[in-house]
Amino acid sequence: MQQFLLGLDIGSSSVKASLVDVESGKTVASAQSPSEEMAMLAPQAGWAEQDPELWWEHAVKSIKASLDKSGVNSIDIKAIGIAYQMHGLVAIDKEGKPVRPSIIWCDSRAVHIGDKAFNELGQEYCLSHLLNSPGNFTASKLRWIQENEPTVYARIHKIMLPGDYIAYKLSGEVVTTDSGLSEGVFWDYKDSAVSQKLLTHYGIDQSLLAAVKPVFSIQGEVTEKAASETGLKKGIKIAYRSGDQPNNAFSLNVLKPGETAATAGTSGVIYGITDQNAYDAKSRVNAFLHVNNTSEAKRNGILLCVNGTGILNSWLRKSMKGEGSAFDYPKMNELGKQAPVGSAGLSILPFGNGAERILENKVIDASFHGLDFNQHSQSHLVRAAQEGIVFALKYGFEILQAMGLKTTVIRAGHANMFLSPLFREAFVNTIGAATELYDTDGAKGAALGAGVGAGIFGSFEEAFKGLHCIESEEPKAALQQQYGEAYQRWKKILNKYL
Repeated sequence: MQQFLLGLDIGSSSVKASLVDVESGKTVASAQSPSEEMAMLAPQAGWAEQDPELWWEHAVKSIKASLDKSGVNSIDIKAIGIAYQMHGLVAIDKEGKPVRPSIIWCDSRAVHIGDKAFNELGQEYCLSHLLNSPGNFTASKLRWIQENEPTVYARIHKIMLPGDYIAYKLSGEVVTTDSGLSEGVFWDYKDSAVSQKLLTHYGIDQSLLAAVKPVFSIQGEVTEKAASETGLKKGIKIAYRSGDQPNNAFSLNVLKPGETAATAGTSGVIYGITDQNAYDAKSRVNAFLHVNNTSEAKRNGILLCVNGTGILNSWLRKSMKGEGSAFDYPKMNELGKQAPVGSAGLSILPFGNGAERILENKVIDASFHGLDFNQHSQSHLVRAAQEGIVFALKYGFEILQAMGLKTTVIRAGHANMFLSPLFREAFVNTIGAATELYDTDGAKGAALGAGVGAGIFGSFEEAFKGLHCIESEEPKAALQQQYGEAYQRWKKILNKYL
């Protein structure tokens, strides 16, 4: 009898569900909802919110669609894993209802709160114990509600991350993980526990935090109510949850020190594994507990994030009208290849999606430089946008290298901007590391994680028996020089803003 695993990836653009066959490790069906990107609410400039119920609505739709596509009987689904957009704050009352929209990952409103705490708690304490500035993370967002919406704060019974909320809707259990607490910058790495000093400084009662379960463990079961809504069978175990970037690394079997993963969706990320409590003195990149961290074997993930990645490419696509309709991405990629490396002097800073950590939480917005109306065309705009995204990732990658991360190969899923040959060429030759692409994604990774957490797979090696590299690309000396020159020009422009 065939057995299957269900993986959910709760993004800010869409929710994806994938059904994975246990024996082969192959995806038998996937579904995504909605077909267009979910809207973000922006009541003020720099804010970004979403209704948690919207995630649940599209989780239900994607689960049902994956079941319909595959013909799989839900009685044969043995475990569920959940990946989710990191750093979001979901606050519920005693009835389990959200007290306000979720303040999501790219919201900038709490930057000043985190900066103030960084100084008041002491930079030495924050960096050596939290490995981060409190910054614009979940703890600081909760403090913002406390300061600015006291009547709302008084109604909060528990806080959760986005994936915790979907797990709650499935199981009725309010739980999180130590990795999740670390991504909210609630975690003390020296004490291996919640930071009491941070909670006291922010005036946050620890009872607001969810109970902690291991990343790979039985974390709840599908309730009768959730089963009736989703088409799943009551009692299926929820056995894994992780933030999207640690999960992306897991989906690529990036688990050992020195191994590195990348993704380029709405935001762009390079994520490297270390066995040290490493940190950047300016907190421009951030450390979190990786999914396979244990007391016996330390595993931290060092994450650099550029908010303005796929969202810039998406904005450009929607803005480039041709024959009454927007361009599609393959057409854009072909167009961009017509322009030379360096886009004939046109540079784009892609920082138009909130505060950027690699820029010390500055909001400098996106901007075009060197635009010549007589020389530049749509092809130059497309190339300059993709190069600008890569150059921003390179800027962050230099920080990782200064921290001691040794990377010769970067693994990525064959998805999002890595589908673009133009983007891949710029990435490989600017970063200077070979890139391997795999036919996997966050939802499949979450499904495999559930197989580990439920004991269906006896090891990580068994879970990844079906993972194979489908394409690889090596840097070329001539292109490295051309992209290097274009990057230095781009970096000189950026430095004027810093």
